[in-house]
Amino acid sequence: MNRFAHFVAIDWSGAVGATQRGIAVAICAEGDAAPQLVPPPERYWSRGAVLDWLTLTLPDDSLVGFDLGPALPFADRGSYFPGWNASPNDARALWALVEQVCADEPHLAASCFVDHHDAALHFRRHGGREGAAFGGGRGRLRVTEVAQQAQGLNPYSNFNLVGAAQVGKSSLTGMRLLHRLGDRLPVWPFDPLPASGSVVVEIYTSLAAIAAGRARGRSQMRTVDALNAALATPAITSATVAEFGAIDDHASDALLTAAWLRRRADLADLWTPPALTPMIARTEGWTFGVV
Repeated sequence: MNRFAHFVAIDWSGAVGATQRGIAVAICAEGDAAPQLVPPPERYWSRGAVLDWLTLTLPDDSLVGFDLGPALPFADRGSYFPGWNASPNDARALWALVEQVCADEPHLAASCFVDHHDAALHFRRHGGREGAAFGGGRGRLRVTEVAQQAQGLNPYSNFNLVGAAQVGKSSLTGMRLLHRLGDRLPVWPFDPLPASGSVVVEIYTSLAAIAAGRARGRSQMRTVDALNAALATPAITSATVAEFGAIDDHASDALLTAAWLRRRADLADLWTPPALTPMIARTEGWTFGVV
């Protein structure tokens, strides 16, 4: 009997605008029925609409995976923003700081934060603007991202805002959502896993794709046939979706990862990775599925 009754995967986006083509929400229930996309209230999802869905419509006992970094690196330097006296001491205070700086910015956007004169020193931004504290290379990594590398994944720093691999804007906009979510849903591991009810976790959709046999670096699925081949693998064991033809990689990532969560949610070692200390749980968080 699974601890959870429903499994949700949300492919997130930090792009500018009221609605985002890059957001996809997928859900499946216990068993092996095919995952389904949750239709947005408009043509595309907005970040605010996702927040509303989580607070008003989310089924009971859901495991909700967000494909975003819910915190910034802390352990490597003992601070999110070394040298800035306003640097927070834990993730929830970081979310509050991002919200405070961006409070007047619509659509849960976070451009104001990366343009802030103290924060900007730590980000790599467009136009060759690399802050003096960025750290070079891929930038600073969280402990969970170092563990991702050991599992063959290819993480980039949440301080990186440049190129196809940039994840910073997704993370910062996600922090605004998590701040506004407040205590309505626990967010693991910042909050302990409760005995019942719904929980939010961080996911990395490439983990699901690799588990389903997709090659590292070629995890994106842009046809329903490719998605269904992944869903049918022994690691996922899900019924396939009925549509035929093309599908965008945001939708396929969400659909596959929802089914992957269903098969991983009750694996105790995924909730107790060895490197997840109380300090890491409080400041950096962890990617579900990384050990």
